[in-house]
Amino acid sequence: MAEENKKNLEFIEEVTTNVDEVQKRVLHEILTRNANVEYLQRLNLNGHTDRETFKKFVPVITYEDIQPDINRIANGDTSPILCSQPVSEFISSTGTSGGEKKLIPTTEEEHGRRLQLYGLVKSVVSQFFPDLEKGKGMYFFFIKSEVKTPGGLLARTLLTSVYKSSPIRSRNSYVLPYTSPIEAILCLDSYQSMYSQMLCGLCQNREVVRVGSLFASAFIRAMRFLEDHWSQLCNDIRTGTINNKITDPKVIEAVMKILKPDSELADFIEAECSKDSWEGIVTRLWPNTKYVDVVVTGAMSQYIPMLDYYSNSLPLVSTVYGSSECSFGINLNPLCKPSEVSYMLIPTMGYFEFLPMNRSNEFIDSISISTPLNEKDEQQLVVDLVDVKIGQEYELVVTTYSGLYRYRVGDVLRVAGYKNNTPQFNFIRRENVILSIDFDKTNEFDLQKAVNNVANNLMPFDARVVDYTSYADIATIPGHYVLFWELRANASPPIPHSVLEDCCLTIEESFDSVYCQGRTSDKSIGPLEIRIVEAGTFDKLMDYCCSSLLGASINQYKTPRCVKFAPLVELLNARVVSSYFSPVCPKWVPGSKQWNNTN
Repeated sequence: MAEENKKNLEFIEEVTTNVDEVQKRVLHEILTRNANVEYLQRLNLNGHTDRETFKKFVPVITYEDIQPDINRIANGDTSPILCSQPVSEFISSTGTSGGEKKLIPTTEEEHGRRLQLYGLVKSVVSQFFPDLEKGKGMYFFFIKSEVKTPGGLLARTLLTSVYKSSPIRSRNSYVLPYTSPIEAILCLDSYQSMYSQMLCGLCQNREVVRVGSLFASAFIRAMRFLEDHWSQLCNDIRTGTINNKITDPKVIEAVMKILKPDSELADFIEAECSKDSWEGIVTRLWPNTKYVDVVVTGAMSQYIPMLDYYSNSLPLVSTVYGSSECSFGINLNPLCKPSEVSYMLIPTMGYFEFLPMNRSNEFIDSISISTPLNEKDEQQLVVDLVDVKIGQEYELVVTTYSGLYRYRVGDVLRVAGYKNNTPQFNFIRRENVILSIDFDKTNEFDLQKAVNNVANNLMPFDARVVDYTSYADIATIPGHYVLFWELRANASPPIPHSVLEDCCLTIEESFDSVYCQGRTSDKSIGPLEIRIVEAGTFDKLMDYCCSSLLGASINQYKTPRCVKFAPLVELLNARVVSSYFSPVCPKWVPGSKQWNNTN
């Protein structure tokens, strides 16, 4: 282990020192091996591998630009369209196009890069937390259903792909030991998976040295699950039997290898969970825990106070930055404050470029935002990894070994500093995303479209939405979307409650498949809520935003479609006259609508 860590740390030193040469080599390798793919031939690159020619002939693109090519691959075309290597599967992105998940082609080789990144992370973290391999990690991981494209390729989320891969399942040297058996992680039933993972974590509580999940939201859900089910869990531990709601034979077999009757442990857990306060429950039940490993950047930062509450303010460690498109980088300072997390991009993972963002001074929900440049400026001003400037914000553009060329990832990053000659970046946000609870990412356009769709619900009552805004309410577990509506109704009878509840459902069914899956299958998002506010509320909101406290210009003021600034949420909540929730889950089925229509 020590020798492996030493090699990994030496690798980091080498590639961060010679970063520009490494990036040139990576681009050369990608373009050489993919010289004959159809996409690059269409662009007349003609086998060139230098940066200048690459940037001249290959445009900066979005998913929609290559969606026809991806559809061909999904439908069974095995010719080298984007990549010379065979596409092994699609990673279904949490980003969407036309309401459907984006399908990102990947190859067997790409799995190796992801595993290499995990190895680097393990070596970095081991510098701050020695001897982690002597204990176990209690991590709550959940896979999602996978589908096959018409051409027979699997389409599944990145985490599902990772945990169904043979290296992870065999728990090789890249992966430190977990308390959860792989059978529990791979169980698609969210209740059985959560219950069995929690049960195994409690049974091995003295061995646990780190806890976590992929995103902060999932770990918070796990703690709330424990609040609701600790009595049954204690009974299982006391008797050495498993809850009869756990019916998956593979899960039962795996859990029973760990679960033994232990009345002393059951009494201990019962005593802690029976106390009035759940503050510090992580360190109380798992006393050897050194840190919480979750993503707390971007939209996940909203969960930091709850993580601190449950964990007794243990270090919150965000270790990895990656996406469905590519593995990007790692956090070299795991003990930094969550607000200071920065990631160093590993220059061997792909070829990285950066699209500068113009800063806007307009006030929107208490944060300054960046706006993209026009298309002409995009092509001219995209810069390389070594040319970014401290403090500047950029959208990440990536070229990968598996067939993406100058692809806009949609992440906005800010340059925070350097490791040797390699920049480190703060993750600021997903471009255009205004609402997010878990994997969902809802932008302003989709929210506006959803609100527009309720017009028919309100029309019989001669009512309309005068103005609206929204926010992600995480005070409930799971969190849920809240829309503040100011209505104008000319009809004398009041709008029935059932109609406004149906408005909630109409909005939910207007959202993309990732949101609907989170509501319906994963249960990671709660029912959408509409809060009706008093007439004149949005005038008060404008007055507050344009006051000397916040200083927005009344001439340029636009109602923010999402509010996060606490005083604005308080202003709106103080004027709520009624609220309504979606009565049922929105309709959702796995797979793409276009595939389902052909079956």
